[in-house]
Amino acid sequence: MIVLIAEDDIYTREGLVDILESEGFKVIAAKNGREAIELFKSESPDCICLDIMMPEINGYDVCKAIRKEDLQVPVIFLSAKSEEIDKVLGLELGADDYISKPFGVREVIARIRAVTRRLNYLKGNSSDQNEITKFNISDLIILPSELKALRGNLEIELSPRDIRILKLFSENQGKVLDRDNIYDAGWGVSHMPNSRTLDQHISQLRKRIEENPGQPEIICTVHNAGYRYI
Repeated sequence: MIVLIAEDDIYTREGLVDILESEGFKVIAAKNGREAIELFKSESPDCICLDIMMPEINGYDVCKAIRKEDLQVPVIFLSAKSEEIDKVLGLELGADDYISKPFGVREVIARIRAVTRRLNYLKGNSSDQNEITKFNISDLIILPSELKALRGNLEIELSPRDIRILKLFSENQGKVLDRDNIYDAGWGVSHMPNSRTLDQHISQLRKRIEENPGQPEIICTVHNAGYRYI
């Protein structure tokens, strides 16, 4: 999934890019409205987060330009302006959501997942996620288009990276996967492997998908070799 961040404040922009990339999203960033429109046309993002008060072209006008070409791509406004009239105007222009600053980065991630889930539901397909369709692993049903897993009535939120890693394990049941295999699937071959990063991610993923993370049954450690889905 490609997320476009348009934000003129460098600290906010870089902070959003870092956390979204750590969750497995591909992120492109613009520092003004003109760049945002250019990136929208050239990169076809799956979700757009727009600051309102930006140089050259403000977020409202960027949203108008986007909606002339695409009525469906999710747009979320990010702004320090919190008056009700601004929220109404933003939504009337075709935005799907509105987050007032200051905001928690985790809130932005949750909102991105929410608006993309709604869009995928309306489309009735499994847009993006490298076209990964629904699959099972252990007693979990993985729904890539909704960025979640189901265990009975329990919903478990997943990142795009989580889904790519779980897909790799599901396709290689019983095989020992070394760290390079898993890293390539989750982070891409262009990233330099880092065992600490991978092990921490697997640890956090286990906390969400394993019924007993202390005794994992889905992603099992094979000492000095890697991990295996039994």
